[in-house]
Amino acid sequence: MQQAFNQETNRAAEAAAAVIERRLQISRREFLQFCSGVAATLGLPAGAEAAIAQAVEAAKRPSVIWLHFQECTGCSESLLRAEHPTLEKLILDIISLDYHETLMVAAGHQAEKARKDAMAANKGKYVLVVEGAIPTKDKGIYCKVGGHTAVDLVKECAADAAAVIAIGSCASWGGMPSTDPNPTGASSVAEVLGKPVVTIPGCPPSPYNFLATVVHFLTFGKLPATDKLGRPLFAYSRLIHENCERRAHFDAGRFAMEFGDEGHRKGYCLYKLGCKGPETYANCPTLGFGDAGEVSWPVGCGHPCIGCTEKGVGFAKPIHAVSKMLNVVPPQQYARIVEEQGRGATFASAAALAAIAGAAAGGAAMLTRNLGMSHKAEELEKAQEKKSTDKAGV
Repeated sequence: MQQAFNQETNRAAEAAAAVIERRLQISRREFLQFCSGVAATLGLPAGAEAAIAQAVEAAKRPSVIWLHFQECTGCSESLLRAEHPTLEKLILDIISLDYHETLMVAAGHQAEKARKDAMAANKGKYVLVVEGAIPTKDKGIYCKVGGHTAVDLVKECAADAAAVIAIGSCASWGGMPSTDPNPTGASSVAEVLGKPVVTIPGCPPSPYNFLATVVHFLTFGKLPATDKLGRPLFAYSRLIHENCERRAHFDAGRFAMEFGDEGHRKGYCLYKLGCKGPETYANCPTLGFGDAGEVSWPVGCGHPCIGCTEKGVGFAKPIHAVSKMLNVVPPQQYARIVEEQGRGATFASAAALAAIAGAAAGGAAMLTRNLGMSHKAEELEKAQEKKSTDKAGV
């Protein structure tokens, strides 16, 4: 009986595999590799890829309504360039994209009818994705679709949505349209709705951050854990600076001082050219864009990070202004790459230096130990130290 059960199970698995191959036009092996990649991106434990595969194979495709407001369509363009598998073979088959002004064939009254029909047929079950900031000044007259303001549209569509996702910096916190003097009153989705939403900031964001968020919803029936700004923790829990491929140069005190100088050509740290990686949370260094290799993000191709995922940093601070360090300042005790030639140290100066060195050694050791320490680890250590101090006081 057990053998018959196993044979039946194998036949069912083979049938499911055949359906996936026909449906997505990819092999079973490629599909499982994709599921494993999503599980790793989300930071899920071993074995989670099986749950993801089952959900993608068996679950009903969720209806997705995608709204466009004040934006450049860069988020959609980024999504169109997703690979492994490509968008048309995977994303548009895993989800039912019922309304997307850029990608849909329908226009005018037909397009608006498609949106309303999808909302009615999937009430309480569809996913609302918003791309672009929402103008609120002068009763929202600066952006209208089908005779309705962006404010009215997003409120109408969000009312019966199972989940709301703001994709891109504009939808997440206002982005470029909200910079001073902000003539249209451009605002984020959360501000307009008056409630938290999942935000996937970036200009544009990595398409895989959006993909992983949707697959998490499809698999577990809920959106992934987020930080206080609504950003998924799997993608926005660490500073760019912590995973940057140039971090070793920062720790050693090697900085590019000008574009095109020797340090810049050798791939030194771009902090002094205005890199905002030390105050920006995102996974750009570890994920990249468009499967184009390590050079597919700003720092990889030699330009400082502009902090596009952070409100008050991206589009707010001058591109080449030095960023605020959130965990460690550049080490000042390291020598420059090429020291100027001069006379040797005198006996007196050497003696003074030796006296200072004893006090500096402890500070240098502490600085070195703290390099690369995550915020969570740092806060935990502070809490432990405080607890020890309190006990000692008692």
